[in-house]
Amino acid sequence: MLLNYRKFLSLNILMATRNMFFKGTYLPRTQLLSSRTYSKLLFSNHPSKPTSKSSPFLIKSCGVSYTPHARAYSPVEVENEEVDAENSMRLSILNKKLENVGIGSGDWNPGQYHGLICPMCKGGNSGEKALSLLIEHDGNTATWTCHRAKCGWKGGLKALAGLKSSYKKMSGTTTVKKIRKITEHELNLQPLSDPIREFFSMRMISGETLRRNNVLRCTHDDKDAIAFTYRRKGELVGCKYRDENKKFWQESNTEKILYGLDDIDGATEIIIVEGEIDKLSMEEAGFRNCVSVPDGAPASVSKKEVPSEEQDTKYQYLWNCKEYLEKATRIILATDGDQPGQALAEELARRLGRERCWRIKWPKKKDDNEYYKDANEVLANLGPEALREVIDNAELYPIQGLYSFKDFTSEIDAYYHQTLDFQLGVSTGWRCLNEFYNVVPGELTIVTGVPNSGKSEWIDALLCNLCATVGWKFALCSMENKVRDHARKLMEKHVKKPFFVARYGESSEKMSPEEFEQGKQWLSDNFYLIRCENDSLPNIEWVLKKAKAAVQRYGINGLVIDPYNELDHQRPQFMTETEYVSVMLTKVKRFAQFHSCHVWFVAHPRQMHNWVGGPPSLYDISGSAHFINKCDNGIVIHRNRDLKNGPVDRVQVCVRKVRNKVAGTIGEAFLSYDRVTGQYVDSNNTCAVDP
Repeated sequence: MLLNYRKFLSLNILMATRNMFFKGTYLPRTQLLSSRTYSKLLFSNHPSKPTSKSSPFLIKSCGVSYTPHARAYSPVEVENEEVDAENSMRLSILNKKLENVGIGSGDWNPGQYHGLICPMCKGGNSGEKALSLLIEHDGNTATWTCHRAKCGWKGGLKALAGLKSSYKKMSGTTTVKKIRKITEHELNLQPLSDPIREFFSMRMISGETLRRNNVLRCTHDDKDAIAFTYRRKGELVGCKYRDENKKFWQESNTEKILYGLDDIDGATEIIIVEGEIDKLSMEEAGFRNCVSVPDGAPASVSKKEVPSEEQDTKYQYLWNCKEYLEKATRIILATDGDQPGQALAEELARRLGRERCWRIKWPKKKDDNEYYKDANEVLANLGPEALREVIDNAELYPIQGLYSFKDFTSEIDAYYHQTLDFQLGVSTGWRCLNEFYNVVPGELTIVTGVPNSGKSEWIDALLCNLCATVGWKFALCSMENKVRDHARKLMEKHVKKPFFVARYGESSEKMSPEEFEQGKQWLSDNFYLIRCENDSLPNIEWVLKKAKAAVQRYGINGLVIDPYNELDHQRPQFMTETEYVSVMLTKVKRFAQFHSCHVWFVAHPRQMHNWVGGPPSLYDISGSAHFINKCDNGIVIHRNRDLKNGPVDRVQVCVRKVRNKVAGTIGEAFLSYDRVTGQYVDSNNTCAVDP
């Protein structure tokens, strides 16, 4: 007897090595090969290695049960009928629990895998049967995994225990809402009554449009209500009701789809409106390729990112109609003109793709500052021709960072008619320099010169002139100046008297206490300091952040960063200095343009070993040629140091680059420097240099 039993086991072991058991029989090699090949095609985007302990060839989308050889059981008869009955009982309980989580009941065979459509992702667009369900041989345990990459739902439950699931989108519940099938007979839908037809007639909706769109009625609380039937391929999917008090409700547990879905089947251009009556109104204007959302509009645009398909419950109707919407290349969003309607348009555009969306503008009411709210208001008050005009004049939906010149028409007009301040540039205050350099808001000027040429002094004098002539205010990030010294220099230029009598003041009259107090008030009203409160050096991001605050708090018109080499340059190891300077200057230019604030950036030249006394070039600036490449204006300040070449108080202002020809041109001007007051005045010796 023992010998026969061993032979029986050997036979089964031998069978298991050649074939996989299938309910007491075996799968031929040809079937095993086709299963393997099909699985490879079906999951071609997944790793070639199995992602679980199960064989990679277990999942079959045909819905047929099969047994992995790792879990094969010998066809040994169970002699204990009580155990068999107990297993059947557990399997029956398990079936009911599986049905509760949406998997459904079936004739499950214990110890086998079953390929099903996942109730969470519904198999995607193709209805793929990617859910692998395993019932353990005792009928007490079920485990499942969805092998779709976008889903991945996993779970398990026991007949005599609770449920354990790893599906993140279930929000603490495992119950899947069943889609309810409805019929007109079940809902007791009837033809429209005369009062309802009259209601639509007042809104310019014809009987033919109502008939074609299967608008019916039902009785609710002994009163008639309009029934808008939602259909897909002619089959009733859902129904929405509206009573005489404008109260809306829908049939529960039905699939959410767009109203009028069949009208956009295969359409490349579609219109989306906010209500069913608006969809009917569009048809009256000649647009049948129109659908309506089923649930109205949100109060505002969500600040969160667009959720995944499985989590996007509020807009699930879009995903359910994906195969219709993805064919459209032009989608006109004709939602209501109020705030919720505009929020709905934005939410739709976020999901459908702004690049293929257009938006409309509802016409203005006569003798009123208000606008018509929706399609039916336009149809009822202005007629179908006006509604067609609205759709024909639809505009591209805005995409942040992508514009047309038409979007800037008002700005271009103001530039042409010179209604904007300072767009042609502000005079520097020196007549001899006006031909070459004028200060334009939003531009970047690089100032350089050999040490002790008066770069900072010249910029301070320029700021004083701008403050006096046009009332500009400035933020100063001057790291080479002590606050008291910088205050003295600015006040001397403003009051036109020296701060002290000693040394440089010579015999000039010192500013009086009254002038000193007035000068301090002038400083406080027009200049703001950007300085680190500790001994650390600021970086460019920190400086621009403080400058932005100065724009918002004080309304500054100009920013001075003096000098470049005093900033903290924490350059990444992988970045060259040239690349770093390019990135830094781009940030500075964006700040200037965005805040319409002129920026003066002082940069020293590199060591000039062969310098012969002339003004340096912008390409001599230490660090990178990008200083001249990136700037809008490039200026070299040079002071005469040799009496043989003229007065030592003569300062040469070399304008070496002007990007905007409206503001100036390349050339040179000469100013005289008053050492006592720090002022610069026009010099008679001025010459232009050819570009």
